[in-house]
Amino acid sequence: MDFGLVLQTDPPATRVVELMKRAESNGFDYGWTFDSSVLWQEPFVIYSQILAHTERLIVGPMVTNPGTRTWEVTASTFATLNDMFGNRTVCGIGRGDSAMRVAGRKPNTLARISEAMHVIRALGRGEEADLGAGTAVRFPWIKPGAEVPVWMAAYGPKALKMTGQEADGFILQLADLYLTQYMVKAVKDAAVAAGRNPDEVTICVAAPAYVTADDSPEALAHAREQCRWFGGMVGNHVADLVDKYGAHTGAVPDELTDYIKAREGYDYAHHGRSGNPDTRFVPDEIVDRFCLIGPAGKHVEKLKALRALGVDQFALYDMHDAQEAVIDAYGTKIIPAVNG
Repeated sequence: MDFGLVLQTDPPATRVVELMKRAESNGFDYGWTFDSSVLWQEPFVIYSQILAHTERLIVGPMVTNPGTRTWEVTASTFATLNDMFGNRTVCGIGRGDSAMRVAGRKPNTLARISEAMHVIRALGRGEEADLGAGTAVRFPWIKPGAEVPVWMAAYGPKALKMTGQEADGFILQLADLYLTQYMVKAVKDAAVAAGRNPDEVTICVAAPAYVTADDSPEALAHAREQCRWFGGMVGNHVADLVDKYGAHTGAVPDELTDYIKAREGYDYAHHGRSGNPDTRFVPDEIVDRFCLIGPAGKHVEKLKALRALGVDQFALYDMHDAQEAVIDAYGTKIIPAVNG
């Protein structure tokens, strides 16, 4: 199993770079960041520094969207980084939650994501792509062998189907075992139906992880409070699904939608941060299901279960009060135990 570190690009950018260096030295393979231009600093500028200060880490957004930047600009940015540092980028893409809504725009449609994925991937390879209205372009400076894999974030049935049909990878932002099994199956079934080899779709589960010294009630309670924000972030997407498909319709599992009944509102000023006051509605059960908390052995146990469900990478959201400690615990105790 590969391991990734996910960070927000809060200033100073030098700290983001240092944490990514620390992750690489602890056996992590990927360095991911949020991409929301108003809330945080521009990630692609920081990727250049991460790549310059690491040797093998692969970097990318979790996730960008097709509305913040024009597609040829996004593709050119990835391709430029790859030309400078080798093929060490991956394009995570989705509808755009905070990036679009904070800027007063609606999240993108699946059709727009589909078009963008094809354009970004083709241009990143040096192939010709149609930008619309018959305008076909190609980057003349792309070297042979260049690649920009595109991984799609998804929860709903149509998005899961499109991921299996078109994306190079699937990003699932929760670590619940039942929902992981359900959604990985949906993606792989869609890949098979489209005539693809389902094993060619990389499966990435992303969730907060908090390693405690023991499993005492006090330690677990603190870990839950540090990770409760994640249920609120996922809840934004779940609320969109309920609006679209309704509750208890069978289109989306109740195990995903039931917990947002008490959700009242959401202020993106606290997005992705521990102590988010808009996530009090998230029960302890959801934190335990969606995240990885507890002593190192509990992390190893859940990670092995995720791997058995077809998960190729676990990407660790590291937004809490123990960033360095969790990176180090994964490097010394958890990654070796999972991959030993």
